[in-house]
Amino acid sequence: MNGDEQAVDRDRVPRILMLGKGWFPEQLGGLDRMYRDLFEALPEAAAHGVVIGPAQDSPPGIHAVSRHDAPMMRRLVGYWRAVDRDAYACEVIDAHFALYAMPSTFAGRARHRPWVVHFQGPWAAEAQVQGDRSPWRYHVRRAVERRVYARADRILVLTSAFRQEVVTRYRLVPWNVVVVPPGVDLEGFSAGDRAQARASLDIEPGAFLAVCVRRLVPRMGIEALLDAWRLALDGGLPEGARLLIAGDGVSREALDARIQRLRLGGSVRLLGRVEEAHLLALYRAADVGVVPTLSQEGFGLIVIEAAACGTPSIVTSAGGLPEVVAGLDPTLVVPPDDPPALARRIRAAHDGRLPDRAAARSYAERFSWLEMAGRREVIYKDVAAGTADRRLRVVYLDHVGQLSGGELALLRLLSHLHDVNAHVILFEDGPFAERLNQACISVEIFPLAPEVGGIRKDDVAPGRLPFGVAWRTVAYTARLSWRLRQLRPDVVHTNSLKAGFIGSVAARLAGLPVVWHLRDRLADDYLPGPAVSLMRWWVRIFATRVIANSANTAETLHTTRWSFLRRFASIIPEVSVIPAPLEAIGPVKPTNGSRHFTVGMVGRLTPWKGQDIFLRAFAEAFPDGDERAVIAGSAMFGDAEEAYAAGLRTLTEELGIADRVEWRGFVDDVPGELAGFDVLVHASRVAEPFGQVVLEGLAAGVVVVAADDGGPREIIRTGYNGLLCPPGDVGAYAHALRELREDEALREVLVTRGRERAADFAPEIVTRQLMATYEAVLRDRGQSARTGGR
Repeated sequence: MNGDEQAVDRDRVPRILMLGKGWFPEQLGGLDRMYRDLFEALPEAAAHGVVIGPAQDSPPGIHAVSRHDAPMMRRLVGYWRAVDRDAYACEVIDAHFALYAMPSTFAGRARHRPWVVHFQGPWAAEAQVQGDRSPWRYHVRRAVERRVYARADRILVLTSAFRQEVVTRYRLVPWNVVVVPPGVDLEGFSAGDRAQARASLDIEPGAFLAVCVRRLVPRMGIEALLDAWRLALDGGLPEGARLLIAGDGVSREALDARIQRLRLGGSVRLLGRVEEAHLLALYRAADVGVVPTLSQEGFGLIVIEAAACGTPSIVTSAGGLPEVVAGLDPTLVVPPDDPPALARRIRAAHDGRLPDRAAARSYAERFSWLEMAGRREVIYKDVAAGTADRRLRVVYLDHVGQLSGGELALLRLLSHLHDVNAHVILFEDGPFAERLNQACISVEIFPLAPEVGGIRKDDVAPGRLPFGVAWRTVAYTARLSWRLRQLRPDVVHTNSLKAGFIGSVAARLAGLPVVWHLRDRLADDYLPGPAVSLMRWWVRIFATRVIANSANTAETLHTTRWSFLRRFASIIPEVSVIPAPLEAIGPVKPTNGSRHFTVGMVGRLTPWKGQDIFLRAFAEAFPDGDERAVIAGSAMFGDAEEAYAAGLRTLTEELGIADRVEWRGFVDDVPGELAGFDVLVHASRVAEPFGQVVLEGLAAGVVVVAADDGGPREIIRTGYNGLLCPPGDVGAYAHALRELREDEALREVLVTRGRERAADFAPEIVTRQLMATYEAVLRDRGQSARTGGR
């Protein structure tokens, strides 16, 4: 085939054979619904399909074989024969259900075609949740899934949460797992006549109406919804409020009994299975939808269908649901199986704290089938042509699941690293994985034994580790090395000290280069002396390249002593938040009778961060007056930090400033928090490796007062773009705060120059430095950075 013919080929959707389970509405599952919608959205000449019958209203392109009530073997044989016959004329196999697709991976024409496989949930695990406790059936189903997913050239998932699920549960390689949401029929699902819809459901025009459209099985959380509805009524929801639940399933009788037991018969109705016209009336009539799923929710198409009719939905944080509503209103998310939290959100919805109906419709329009089918067509073309993502493949290792400084820095970096196909392996689950999913960054959990993950810095020394911990560390390193061999990335990048210690050995055992990102100072004011010596030796032996986040951090490697580290260590700072235009922030806020002068700290509550120093300086600078102090952050690691946090509150009482100190707890939106500050204080007792919050303060247009040591000394030039104080010097901090309170012109100058300094750490600058490091690593191995040496 010449180049012109190839170009024409790329303009044509390849012939696709779609392997489904059933034909909607003969089969009512979400998988069947999506299969039909996708089939009808693709060009008619391109798509043909095989499903288990009956399929009475199916188009000619659908081949229905056998019946769902036929014996299993008859279904499988009939399905395989139909696929083998139809695969003769197809170019891509598109499989939607592992059981029926599995025989064609072993024999017949289909096994010689490229495959796209859709993952819409762990079939074996879902069967267990729904009550099938048979171990042998579980293992058979899991083996079927593994076989089909292993055959796939691409695996399509509906959300990033399900990408994490499929990669973590089945240990698949992430490079070919692609997130593509489903579409919604925007013409069929529309706002319509709301008054008419309410009349058809016998709902009063002014009554508050919530609807839930779900299969009535335990996993869907309807029991928790009923409990929440009772709590909402007891908490002030008007008696005229109504909850309509549409759907059928094995839980129907139990739910009827629960409704009677909770005395909800007057406000809750179970509607049973509803036709599509009735479903439209439900969506149009409702004030809010509720999706109370407990687990294993791949996407939740009903959320988008309801939004297309103008109705927002409250959802739980199960599976991909938070991603589905994140772009509409993140406050719509509540924890699963938490009736009090759900009740509070239902009451808030009644009080009007919801996106309006126009906003809901506008959001749904992002999910048109025209666009979503188009994205799949591109994938079909790539698979048919054998085209792969040729970006650099990098695995990032981190042992922490919490949102601490190093993890937020990695998240910010990856959000701008567009030339890398990134995959993050975390040694524990936690909020960090959820944030990575929300940013559409591939992540998997590779759990480390708690006794290893919880090891203290004081124990990191030869001969100090208990034998059991040492053995589990060795075993984990071997398993991680095996996983890295499976993934075959171009580079392994470790993001934390513990991840570097374990991951560097695992990577080298797998024959992979390691970039060790050093975010901690290897000095005896942070680690015990023996641990410092051990870590310096470990870096020297196992790291291919070292990245230090500041010159101060790099100096603790003793690069002057080891020529290896002089040649292979780079200083790459953290990525700055992108500064808003000066006019967006406006001039420095005047401090007069209309507002309070506000100084604050943002960071983990731990002794070395020095929140107590800040509070003492504030009390000395402003023993009385209307100035305000803000402490944003929480204790995150261990009892010692919890005790320190409690002691800080006691300290404010002793200093007589308790009524002028605000405690914000953990803050997710740091720039938003900083917007209310006049001055940001950084008061670490020991040298900060970099001082990410310092950079955030400069970018936000806040005057920064920081400790004159470590990374902040490299960012701030005192008196020019900020102020520096000797570490731990309460008097110096107090003097700086008084000076800034009294000198508005100085604050104006420092803000302007501080923002200019923050621009030096712009994402494009930092990512360019990092890509140069990766290229150097691959060049040393005789590989190409563009193709990863493949």
